Amino acid sequence: MGTIEVIGLGPGRAGLITREAWALMEGAQTLVLRTAIHPTVAALRAAGLAFSTYDGFYEQAPDFETLYGAIADDLIARAASGENIVYAVPGSPLVAERTVVLLRERAAARGVPLTVYPGMSFVEVLYTRLGIDPVAGLTILDAEDVAKLTVRPFTSLVITQVYDAFTASDCKLALMELYGDEAEVTFIHDLALPDETIRQIPLYALDRQPEIDHLTSLFVPAPAGNDAVS
Repeated sequence: MGTIEVIGLGPGRAGLITREAWALMEGAQTLVLRTAIHPTVAALRAAGLAFSTYDGFYEQAPDFETLYGAIADDLIARAASGENIVYAVPGSPLVAERTVVLLRERAAARGVPLTVYPGMSFVEVLYTRLGIDPVAGLTILDAEDVAKLTVRPFTSLVITQVYDAFTASDCKLALMELYGDEAEVTFIHDLALPDETIRQIPLYALDRQPEIDHLTSLFVPAPAGNDAVS
């Protein structure tokens, strides 16, 4: 029986990868990245770290849930056959990372030793840039889950993984039902990178922004007076 150790690649630049995670990658028997489409991967290549990725799985899966399940199943099968794997995901393994949730479930069921290490996510950078204290209340949602909201939350919202204009449009329409077309939100792109973008926009303009990709997030402030409405 092999093992799986899960680490995070941080939110953007390589300096935000923890020393623990870097040491694990350097000593890995097998290093596997969920995706190479992440800014820190250039630093891994520059350091001469050998790795494979699951980018090929993205082309085969009909949806993200199927994709993440296939990745988790493959990792478990490989570890069960004796491989010792360091699995690296964007950001933190503990923030908005569905494959890690599935890995925990499958590892427990199969008896595969699994260790998840803490990492820095984009949320810590966002706290700093926007001057947010999460103790005041904050809800973090994947963009695909925004449509499930039926009432306006009491807390501020951070919406992650606004992958493309279609996702942004769906997200916008769902939020406009709760906040109104003109609500001011914060558009965030390439957080913690040299070309970082943070700007205030009206909600109706969300899907018109030119930079939308997998490194796009949205901050929606709590309603004035925290008066959630249905």
